[in-house]
Amino acid sequence: MKLSFEQQPKESDKAFAAFALYLSLGAERSVRAVGEKLGKSEGLIERWSAKYDWVSRVQAHALHLAVVEREASEALVRSQAAIWLKRQTEIREREWGLHEKCIAAGEKALAAFMEKEKVYANLADIARILEVASKMGRLAAGMPTDRTEVTGEDGGPIQVEFKAALEKIYGEPLPADVVDVQPAALPEGK
Repeated sequence: MKLSFEQQPKESDKAFAAFALYLSLGAERSVRAVGEKLGKSEGLIERWSAKYDWVSRVQAHALHLAVVEREASEALVRSQAAIWLKRQTEIREREWGLHEKCIAAGEKALAAFMEKEKVYANLADIARILEVASKMGRLAAGMPTDRTEVTGEDGGPIQVEFKAALEKIYGEPLPADVVDVQPAALPEGK
């Protein structure tokens, strides 16, 4: 099926050429300008414009270009996303491999240290390599590496003031009149 801005059935080549020129004029577009450029009468150009609905066809062309541009942008974003996902996967795999090697080296150094064998690292060095290996493994696995604790003032515990919390939720209490009620006298004998 032809798009509305393509040559239409029963539209002559000359009429379509006039429409194509009209379409290409952009912001300067007018039937008068088309008539002048083609050496045709403005009346003929107006009849072709009305008969073949040039205004709607120009709008359809603009919408078509917007769709094409959006699709091209989406295709570019998808291809870039695929490239970056591949890069992220490669980095994660490489970091996981380094994590495994560091863990193995740390375990070997710790075992040598514990057996009092010839060791080229002290306990602080071994702890540091294991800490780095753990962090690398967590990053590669997408796990958090830091633990954050929420504390109150000066690092103390968080204290909740219920009255302030209730007022924050419900607002200030409404003023009320205090009415002193006297107990009714009971009939005698009761």
